[in-house]
Amino acid sequence: MTTPAEAAVGADSTAPASAVEQRLAELGLTLPAVAAPVAAYVPAIVSGNHVYTSGQLPFINGKLEATGKVSSGEEGLSEEPTVSPEDAQMYAAVCAVNALAAVKSVIGDLDRITRIVKVVGFVASDTSFTGQPGVINGASELLGRVFGDKGQHARSAVGVAVLPLDSPVEVELIAEFS
Repeated sequence: MTTPAEAAVGADSTAPASAVEQRLAELGLTLPAVAAPVAAYVPAIVSGNHVYTSGQLPFINGKLEATGKVSSGEEGLSEEPTVSPEDAQMYAAVCAVNALAAVKSVIGDLDRITRIVKVVGFVASDTSFTGQPGVINGASELLGRVFGDKGQHARSAVGVAVLPLDSPVEVELIAEFS
């Protein structure tokens, strides 16, 4: 079965354009088209030698595969749809790939990245769920596999009541480039 991170991210029949994209391809991933903003913002912006991305949702082929709160099922009494921590972790990886697509849209070549500086992850959480760091590990671990030491970063993982479009997870990042 294909995981959400493997399915991610839009199949592009062209060969990877950079070493970073080659590493993504080795993981079974390709960069998607940059997601269209759902409000008044841009997907990424350059300031000095840093790229700041807007929060990226786990869009796969242009749609959210899951919505709802992240819950292990052992806490809370929510009657709303829930997403398991394991699935949410995969969706966090999808968010990271979508963030890389946003970075590429403003710097042209992901090989220009010299460091992933910071990742901020938001997890729509059942009120008793406390596993946000484990969920956001999906993004952090993917960035580590793709960038090696350059992918080691500072990070925040925050539980929130709700995210745009009822997404279970959202990730933004700051990347340094040359």
